[in-house]
Amino acid sequence: MTSDDLPLAPRADLTGRADIERLVDAFYDKVRHDDLLGFIFNDVARTDWAAHLPKMYAFWETMIFRSGGFTGNPLATHARLVPLTTMGRPQFDRWLALFSTTVDELFAGEKAEHIKNCAADMANVIHAKINGVEQERYDYSKLTPEQRARYASYKPKVLVP
Repeated sequence: MTSDDLPLAPRADLTGRADIERLVDAFYDKVRHDDLLGFIFNDVARTDWAAHLPKMYAFWETMIFRSGGFTGNPLATHARLVPLTTMGRPQFDRWLALFSTTVDELFAGEKAEHIKNCAADMANVIHAKINGVEQERYDYSKLTPEQRARYASYKPKVLVP
C-alpha cells in the first residue's frame, strides 16, 4: 500500500486566525501563478504582498470571526483597476473558483461553507458595482428567504446594555 492508497484525513473547519492565514496564503499562491489573475495582481496592481496578505488575514478574520479589525474599502481598491485592465465576469469567476477550491482542499464545515458564501457574495457585489451591472439579487425585495437569512447573519450583532 502506498501513500496514494491511504484515505485522506478528514478536513477540520476553520477555527481562528491561524486557519485564515493558511487559507489566504494558499489561495494567493494560486492567484499569483494563475494565467488569468496573476497578471492583474503582479503587473497591473503591482501588489505588495507583504502588505496585502496581512490585510487579507484581517479582512477574512473579520468576515468569519468578527475579530480581525479590518478597515478599508475593497470596492474602491478594485474600482481603481478598471481603467487599467479587464475586471469582468471571467476574472471574478476565476477568483471565486480558486478561492472555493482552496477552501475545499484545506477545510470542511460550517465556517468553511460560510467563507465560500461570503466570497461569492463579495465577488458578485464588487463585480456588479465596478462594472455598472444591475442585478436583481441586490434588490432586497427580490432576495430568497435563504439569502435574507444569510445576509442578516453577516451583520454585526449589537449588544443592548
